Amino acid sequence: MGLIRLLTNDPLAFFILTIPLLYSVVIHEVAHGWVAYKMGDPTAKWLGRLSLNPLRHLDLVGTLMLFLVGFGWAKPVPVNFQNIPNQRKGLVFVSAAGVLANILIAFLALFIFRLFGFTPKGLAAVTVYTLVQINITLASLNLIPIPPLDGSKILMGLAPASLRFLLMRLEPYGLFIMVGLLYTGLLDSFIGFFRKLVILVIKLFLP
Repeated sequence: MGLIRLLTNDPLAFFILTIPLLYSVVIHEVAHGWVAYKMGDPTAKWLGRLSLNPLRHLDLVGTLMLFLVGFGWAKPVPVNFQNIPNQRKGLVFVSAAGVLANILIAFLALFIFRLFGFTPKGLAAVTVYTLVQINITLASLNLIPIPPLDGSKILMGLAPASLRFLLMRLEPYGLFIMVGLLYTGLLDSFIGFFRKLVILVIKLFLP
């Protein structure tokens, strides 16, 4: 369901969902740029993308899609891998950074949930629970190895040349593939698979 419909039907739910979603996406993108910067590429820093200001990260088409159909995206953080000495290692680390940031947010939110013993129906509990679900979903979605998602770039950094070449050839069609998976319902199956892996990782470290 698009966010516009949610806004008209339940304004409180709209804000509980939208604000955590917005900043979870922003932190995801900042994580990419920050790791790239630490590995030797200052491109994101020069362009002001190491900022938590959402306006620096919003993509017009991606935002419209999110409001209309419930599926959207932010502007990818620019990375020049020529500035990173080990480019394959850089590709893996930079691409994984966004996913790991979302997993860390979900972990911390769950930790806070348990620490303060929120009641299931309280507003704070609902907000924290929403934050957890958003970040688990974002991490799971981005682990799908379809360009331009992070999972494909992690795979590119680890895979032999033949598979890297195949993924590079698929990249111009990645958005159309994702939209096709969304409307056929197959995207949920991919997200569900990686969701189980993400939850397993979080449970391993959650006290």
